[in-house]
This record gives sequence, C-alpha cells and structure tokens, in this order.
Amino acid sequence: MHNNSENKPTRLLIVDDSRLIRRVISNIFEPLDDIEVVGEACNGKEALDLIPHLNPDVVTMDIEMPVMDGLTALKHIMVLCPKPTVMLSTLTRNGAKTTFDALKLGAIDFIHKPNRLNKLTVQDQQKHIIHTITYAARVQIDAVRYIRPQPVPVAKTGDWDINMYDCFVVIGAAEGGYRDILNIVPHLSAQYPVAFMVMLYTSSEVADNFARYLDDCSAIRVKRVKDGEVVRGGICYLISEDEYVTVHEKKQEHIVNINPSPFPSRRGAINMLMFTVAELMGERAVGVILSGLGDDGAEGLEEIIRMGGTCYLQNPQNCLYKEMPEAVLEICTPDFIMLSDREIAAKINDLYINGKFRYAPPYI
Repeated sequence: MHNNSENKPTRLLIVDDSRLIRRVISNIFEPLDDIEVVGEACNGKEALDLIPHLNPDVVTMDIEMPVMDGLTALKHIMVLCPKPTVMLSTLTRNGAKTTFDALKLGAIDFIHKPNRLNKLTVQDQQKHIIHTITYAARVQIDAVRYIRPQPVPVAKTGDWDINMYDCFVVIGAAEGGYRDILNIVPHLSAQYPVAFMVMLYTSSEVADNFARYLDDCSAIRVKRVKDGEVVRGGICYLISEDEYVTVHEKKQEHIVNINPSPFPSRRGAINMLMFTVAELMGERAVGVILSGLGDDGAEGLEEIIRMGGTCYLQNPQNCLYKEMPEAVLEICTPDFIMLSDREIAAKINDLYINGKFRYAPPYI
C-alpha cells in the first residue's frame, strides 16, 4: 500500500525555520488538488510534536534549524513514527556530506531550496519539487529505515594483483538508489579480485561527492569512472546519468569508453553497460538491479542470464521505487529470489569460496 489513499491528496508537513521558505514551498503546492500542506513547523522539535496529530504522508525537512536541527529530528522520526522525509536545504547542494548522512538516517531523497541562482529556472525547480514529493508519497513505509553505522573498513585491496579480476559486477540504480548503494558498497569485501561498476541516475556533481563519501566508508576503493582508463580489480567505478559507458577489450585489458548518452528522452545506460560486460565476461558477469523508476536494466539482466552470468534483484518491497525491479520480473523468465540490499552485498561476497570464484547458477 502507498502511504496515502489514491482518492485523497498527499498530506505534506513543511519543516523550516524560515517563514519565507515555508511560504514559498506552500505556495508551490497551493494550486494542486493532489497535494495538501497540512502543517508547518519552524524546528525539529515542533515537527515531532505535530506529526502524531497531523499524520502527514510526506515531510520536507530543513537541516540547519534552532532548538532541534533536521538530522536530529530525522533520527527521532525514523524511530518513533517513520514517514517519507525529503531533505530540503541549502546544504543539499551538489550532494554535500550532510546529504548522505541524512540518507543514512532515513531520508528518502534530497532537493535544494528554490532560488534564482540555481541553473534551473524557477518553474523547473518547482516541477522538480512537486515530482519529488509526489513520488515520496508512493514509497513503501517499510522501506524507510535507519541505516545503522558500521565500523569504517581499512583494507582497500586483497592479496592479489589489482590488475587482474575474474568477476565483473554491474549495479544499476535510479530514484531511491542512494540508500541501497549505501547498504551494499560499504559491505563489499576487498579480499577478492572483483571489478565493480555502479550506474546511478544522478548528476555528475552529486556523483563526484557520493563517490568520495562511499570511498571513506568502504573496504573497496570507490572512484568516478574516467574515459579511456583500464578497469582494475578491487575498485568500484561510479557512473552518473550523463555518462554512457561501455567496456571493451584491448590488448587483453578492459578499457572504459564514455560518450554522451544517445537516449536524451529515455534511459538505457544500465542496459548497454550490462550488454558489454556480459559479452566480455560471460558466466563471470554479475548484474544487480536496485530501486528506480522506469525499466532500464531489465534487458541488460536478461542478456547476462543468457550468457550464463549471475543476477541479483532487490525485492520490490524493499525498494523506495519499485518499477525497475518489477520490470525485470516482467521481462526475465527465471524465478528470482527477492533480496534486500544488505543481502545482495553478502551474496556477492559469497561468490568466492576459499578465495576462489565459484560459478553460480545463471540466476540466484
């Protein structure tokens, strides 16, 4: 079930210490019939007091506020009364560290406060805010959860030649994917010769910061992908939405090629990356599809299965946005075992027994 009835408008609570910002956000939704602003709060404590009485479907949360800041309030919300919460702050620009901290605490997305300095027009900023809140209301509340902190791993490579790898993992994610990636990449083992590529539909600027954030909390090295570089084991390459990546063999090495996406009006970058990896690696290719809208990745997983590789699918009930994994179930014939994001990391690590890659079934 969605958080609100389809016959009733989405109930929105706005939390911000600026009266002007609260009014600006409220005015964006005033003409809409399907989203109703049911309350405003000027700090986190006031929001916690209002939520049990207003029962909002979605909360927008500023970060810097007096009395109780947004991150502290978010912690309490996720424990006491989980609600889809979207961080709306000047601190979310370009994916600052605070943004990813908020995602770990349970926020489902982040957007920047509307302003005239933004490269987007005011109208486009408003459309983005409406789009984000609309989809936030559809999130399964069971998928909104606090990611408990883990000890920061120190190992970045195992006892093997990083120029070599015998398994290539491609992970595809879109809306809601930040949280899933935060629950997978930091738990991947650095002890095995595996190359990883994560295709996430986000801007290059956010991807730059997200890669640095992941690298700080992961055992494997995480970096942004670069055109022309040689793929190495023990590294997770992060790809953004405007990068169309394929991998090709040259002189017994695998080389990254990056071009502007040929799909300006639709998505397809995950599919094409999986196609090339399936062709190169065969049964040593592994594909993973996580949360997101649309159907990108379904055909790519189908090709990995056809080539004898291994595929993992996040349980749609565990996703913030279910369309991408559900599209896989429609196009691929195998009966996938539904896995949570944390279970996917363990499955990938379990592909190795006594330090050696084991051939998994075509799908798991």
